[in-house]
Amino acid sequence: MAFEISNIMKILIIEDEPRVASFIKQGLEELGYETEVVFDGQMGKKFAIANHYDLLLLDIVIPYINGIELCKQIKEVKPTLPILMLTALGTTEDKVAGFDAGADDYLVKPFEFRELISRIKALTKRTSNIHEASNKLKVADLELDMDKKMAIRSGKKIELTAKEFGLLEYFFRNKGRVVSRVDIAEKVWDITFDTGTNVVDVYVNILRKKIDKEKTFRWHLQNRNLQQ
Repeated sequence: MAFEISNIMKILIIEDEPRVASFIKQGLEELGYETEVVFDGQMGKKFAIANHYDLLLLDIVIPYINGIELCKQIKEVKPTLPILMLTALGTTEDKVAGFDAGADDYLVKPFEFRELISRIKALTKRTSNIHEASNKLKVADLELDMDKKMAIRSGKKIELTAKEFGLLEYFFRNKGRVVSRVDIAEKVWDITFDTGTNVVDVYVNILRKKIDKEKTFRWHLQNRNLQQ
């Protein structure tokens, strides 16, 4: 049996052209991203502030609140949330206005989908590096402060023992990988795994209960490699 640490990146698409929004959504989901789409600035602001996203794709010409103003408003509340503007407005003045509003990148329509993916990867990598540089690890709204040995979710401290913290750190640093009981026991407990003990399962269940059952950070038990 192995443990798979899943960290699905969630992207909000704010785009008033249904065909464009559908094209982007389908392409991203085929690559494993999780997406939500809204078609105007009011709903975009509501979704962006109320929910967790790893990235926003934002058109400028949208109803109710235009993309420039919306970018400013979102950045006031969530200054570290990456925003990539996608728009047909491609003059230098338009780009300057976008960056002045707080946009992290600017891609002019029409664009090749592979360039969009390249920009998304660059932005999320940059954000990840910022979290590492501050000696904090972050997955969605769950954060580990490596100096204080503290777990925080949505501003609320989660009480963890030293071993629980070590296990959670291991999961953070191996997100997206499948790790076995052997891997966990050797790296977290510094022991050779004994197939007669369920200590790893016990600690994983404890973490599930302490952190919560939401989907932003998940451990899936899979029936693989049963001898381990």
